[in-house]
Amino acid sequence: MKSISLTARLTLLFASASAGVLLFGGLLLSRAIEHHFLEQDMQEIAGRVERVRGLISAATSRRALEALPQQLDDALIGPPMLVVIVAGKDGRRWFASSGDPFPQAVLREPPAGQDNPVQWSQGARAYRGVTVGMPTGIPGEEPLTVGIALDITHHMEFMATFRMMLWAAMAFAVGIMAVLGWIVARSGLRPLRELIATISTVSGSRLTQRLNESGVPEELTDLVSSFNSMLNRLEDSFRRLADFSSDIAHELRTPVSNLMTQTHVVLSRARSAEEYHAILHSSLEEYERMARMIRDMLFLAKADNGMIAINAEPIDLTIEVQELFEFYGALAEESGVRLVISGGGTLKGDKLMLRRALNNLLSNALRHSLPGGAVSVRIVRHDRGVMEIAVENAGEDIPPEHLPRLFDRFYRVDPSRQRNSEGAGLGLAITKSIVEAHGGSIVAESREGRTCFTVKLSVTPANAGLHEAWRG
Repeated sequence: MKSISLTARLTLLFASASAGVLLFGGLLLSRAIEHHFLEQDMQEIAGRVERVRGLISAATSRRALEALPQQLDDALIGPPMLVVIVAGKDGRRWFASSGDPFPQAVLREPPAGQDNPVQWSQGARAYRGVTVGMPTGIPGEEPLTVGIALDITHHMEFMATFRMMLWAAMAFAVGIMAVLGWIVARSGLRPLRELIATISTVSGSRLTQRLNESGVPEELTDLVSSFNSMLNRLEDSFRRLADFSSDIAHELRTPVSNLMTQTHVVLSRARSAEEYHAILHSSLEEYERMARMIRDMLFLAKADNGMIAINAEPIDLTIEVQELFEFYGALAEESGVRLVISGGGTLKGDKLMLRRALNNLLSNALRHSLPGGAVSVRIVRHDRGVMEIAVENAGEDIPPEHLPRLFDRFYRVDPSRQRNSEGAGLGLAITKSIVEAHGGSIVAESREGRTCFTVKLSVTPANAGLHEAWRG
């Protein structure tokens, strides 16, 4: 089901709010007019009540009481919509104006008084009146019941017409408000439509385009800023992916080209067993190189998908580093580089993974150390259970702009260097994945002829005890 558009939602909300305000205002106006008519009617009735009260109280004798109807008839000359009736206790009507509309039920009820009007209908006519008990001037005489009513049919007809016109006007006003609301919503959402039009032009080949943040409404500023930040990340990711694809193609092309060349050469003429053995041995080296690269890429793919888990066990870092020093001792001695270790500590982690990470850092440090220099490893335990491992070597400074990308796959500070002499360029990327899998961090610093890689790990990794979820 298609969702309702934002313009339609704003239009409906605006029209609904307008209808609510108009309805409330219309009801107040209708009640005010009705109350005004009621006050007018009650003022007219009150005046007649006082006049009748004066005549009845002035009847101090039976003769005066008998003459009361004629007096009332003379005194109550007025608009034909006024109706007066006077009845005794026994129900006998002493006086009734022409067209007496008072129903017996109204007269039989106890007098309601001037403050409690009664409204009723008789045929097509509507009335509003009061019944009041009035004592005569004769001592011991029962009070008379006086009913005075006004014909309010014209009021009712006016209110019916008024309500009809009011509802029609409100419906028309709501329609106008809906149209105006749609126009305002369309106008107000124009910046959003312009943003959508710009966003729709963004593609993988046009990631350099950015949304203009100037002149954007305040409500859309965060959206535009977040979208531009997302484009920055996407552009960087696409660039890295393009570089990665180019690099891996180059890395695989070299051994495949070597294998094809060797195969063509060996097939060009008959060879002796020794020659075949030498060529197969050379091919085996290329196969092993590709196999290592594939294993490394598979490891990084698992790291990207969060499929590397830690089989935690206690690790004495001093012992691990010393064993690696023994492994690289001959190479360091040949290069005239001293190996130095200071500090020590124990943590929980995957021994094979951490040894691989330390091996990559030591190999990298030895490869870039100057003859006569030293590669030092410092192990320091800080507060809050953080272990720091720093691998430092003396050598050429790495330009600052290259430091953030040292851990990218296949990245080299000097692309002109021979790749065969420096591996596939995945060692530092794998090291970073291993460190992050242990919940740690790694940074590189290079200044004043010293380059240092600093690893910070928790003594007990957060995902210790988990098992690897995927194997390849």
